[in-house]
Amino acid sequence: MATIFSRIANGEIPSYKIAEDEKHYAFLDINPVAPGHVLVIPRREDDYIFNLPESDYADLMAFARRVAKAQEKAISCKRVGMAVIGLEVPHTHIHLIPINSEADMDFSKKIQLQPEEMTAIAAAIAEKFE
Repeated sequence: MATIFSRIANGEIPSYKIAEDEKHYAFLDINPVAPGHVLVIPRREDDYIFNLPESDYADLMAFARRVAKAQEKAISCKRVGMAVIGLEVPHTHIHLIPINSEADMDFSKKIQLQPEEMTAIAAAIAEKFE
């Protein structure tokens, strides 16, 4: 059975898409810790990032870097923080979060954004993706 993230990447479940290619998919986290919080996934299902073949891991990181560069251009922030926790969904995923302080990476504090805000943020980041 496909994970929820595979179903999102396949278009079976709607998402606020940021970018995609044949091997990866990036979309806004629907329970963000900050505006512009993006999840980057490989289309390949694997439960643990460090189990990915080395080339897939490198490709995922390169794709995530491109997303982070787009976030930096679209969202006012000092940096884009990165976290790989991997316990919530059994599918490798990277959290990319625009931050101004370390406290902005607090996963216990989720924010609520309206659908129109999510749509605008996704469009702004997607526009800057190269």
